[in-house]
Amino acid sequence: MNPQLNQNYDRDLEQIRELITKNDSGVIVLPSKTTPDAIAAGTSLYLALSKLGKNVAIAATPVPSSDMAGADKIQSKLLTGGDNLVISFPYKDGAIDKIDYLPDVENGRFQVIIVPRPGQAKLQSNNVEFNYSGGKIDFIITVDSPNLNSLGEIYQKNQSVFQSKNVINIDRHLINNNYGIINFVVKNASSTSELVYKVISSLKVEIDKDMATNLYNGIVGATNNFSSYSVNADTFEAVAGLLRAGAVKKPFRTMDQFYPQSPFMSRPNIPNQQSFMNPSQPIYQAQQPVRPARGEQQSKAIEEVEKEPTNNESNGSTTNTASNDNTENWLKPKVFSESGGLV
Repeated sequence: MNPQLNQNYDRDLEQIRELITKNDSGVIVLPSKTTPDAIAAGTSLYLALSKLGKNVAIAATPVPSSDMAGADKIQSKLLTGGDNLVISFPYKDGAIDKIDYLPDVENGRFQVIIVPRPGQAKLQSNNVEFNYSGGKIDFIITVDSPNLNSLGEIYQKNQSVFQSKNVINIDRHLINNNYGIINFVVKNASSTSELVYKVISSLKVEIDKDMATNLYNGIVGATNNFSSYSVNADTFEAVAGLLRAGAVKKPFRTMDQFYPQSPFMSRPNIPNQQSFMNPSQPIYQAQQPVRPARGEQQSKAIEEVEKEPTNNESNGSTTNTASNDNTENWLKPKVFSESGGLV
């Protein structure tokens, strides 16, 4: 990394390690406009902290859709699990007659009984969800967010929480305003996934296949398949470590897959670069109008002179003297104008 852009690179990593080691619970927050890089970085950090035994949650508003490992854990609320078990299921007014409980002391079980109102459908077990509440928040980690407002609704509704907690800011945007108590902001990094790789490594967490796959594909997406100017030696060192950890390469999504074609505009036909290197068909160039060559003008003028009748010919009489004069004149050099006429 360029030390001029982050002179406290190693110190920031050490401070992050100390803060997470001393505390037990926290929330990872993603920006409201998530990218594959942001999701990859956030979910990988979530998996790593969970592996450390931390009580950690990951949140974003709106909740993004992704097939990355850990993305199914992204929630829309700023809270962590606690000791209070919360049982939730779909409900409409008047559907339940009563809720009862029955301690089964003999079998060491506690039963919750939900009785539907007559005429209402019974509760399906696959619709029941279990969560925990009452957990505390020791730290908040923001990922790929240049400022707190970029977090969207989750910040707007919890501003007091952000102001009272230790915020760790991990980002690479040039406009990041260093709003955290710890700002691991490296503005010449290729991706936020690359920075999270450094954070996880500093925490001494063994990167498993899921983390490696997420981070690898996050770097690929952020760098447009390693074609970005920000790709450097550190990027390839991180990628090498991720591949050794078992990263699975996924098909690279092009920009037109991220941004669907508009029904009102046709997508420009951009040829493949390889077609220029190995053209399979001849390349035709537009023909330019050809200006008559000077020699052609001269030939035309000569033909006109040859065809021009003399005075004697027009009078129907010829003499040997006239023939000799014409022969001598013909052998003399002729000068023609640009328009083709005889000077």
